Amino acid sequence: MGARVEPVSFTIEPLPPFRLDLTVWVLRRRPDNVVDRWDGRTYRRVLPVNGQPIEVAVTQTGPVDSPCLHVVASGPGADETVVPELRRTLMRTLGTGVDLSGFSRLAAGDPALAELADRLRGAKPTRYPTVYEALVNAIACQQITLTFGLRILSRLAQECGMTIERDGETHVAFPRPEDVLTVSPDRLRELGFSRQKARAVLELSERLVDGSLDLEPLEDLPDDAAMERLLALRGVGRWTAEYVLLRGLGRVHIFPGDDVGGRNNLRRWLGIEEALDYDGVQRVLGAWRDYGGLLYFYLLLSRIAEAGHVALDGPREAS
Repeated sequence: MGARVEPVSFTIEPLPPFRLDLTVWVLRRRPDNVVDRWDGRTYRRVLPVNGQPIEVAVTQTGPVDSPCLHVVASGPGADETVVPELRRTLMRTLGTGVDLSGFSRLAAGDPALAELADRLRGAKPTRYPTVYEALVNAIACQQITLTFGLRILSRLAQECGMTIERDGETHVAFPRPEDVLTVSPDRLRELGFSRQKARAVLELSERLVDGSLDLEPLEDLPDDAAMERLLALRGVGRWTAEYVLLRGLGRVHIFPGDDVGGRNNLRRWLGIEEALDYDGVQRVLGAWRDYGGLLYFYLLLSRIAEAGHVALDGPREAS
């Protein structure tokens, strides 16, 4: 039996203001998300690093205006050599380096936006750890409810994601492309994917594994060029591409205008009775367009709070 691997710990200092609870719920969205876990104080996720699963446990110390995140990493591959990669991944995922001072200045001159921004102060725009994860999330959630989509994704993670055992429970990572390729099309359909979605996810995974597709260059492309590359992929339409620009590439000015839930949230917030279409969303965003994606996140978070999953007047101070 091998020697027990001791956890390693490190800290991250987010740009203030920052609230871990609000930020995690932007990422988590529903309480039955098995990949992004939250117990009211600690955010946990299993991350594959160098072919090994590592679980990170993140807690916030300090108040919203001088926050510090304490991270404990455990698992067979957890040592000091992986700390830089874990730090980069968490900073990307939790948006700790995103400067929202421009948004704050915009909100200060807009009473409606100021009220929303104050209630959600400290929430940062999140991103998936990889563009691949953003794409698979988007494909799975096409034309179905978010709740059902996240259940399908949780089943996929439990089917083929890397695992860690802790306190008698098994925790799963979001699957890598090579993990997804171990699942047959028929099994994907049993997990809830349609035939077309299963084909799109398997083709995407195969192309990443065989090297015929590289998603990393998307990071440096302007929106139009990145959209063009994404739309060339099987199963990717405008909604999916814009979703990936926001949640995979961190383009906080992108409000996915085909997102029915997002459109309805925007309409309710503005008190508009008639339904909004894509062009209507772009029209009503107006002066907020540079922060359209952030507004999308904030309106989503407001709905999550209304459902009772997070308290907007919660821990402004953390211990």
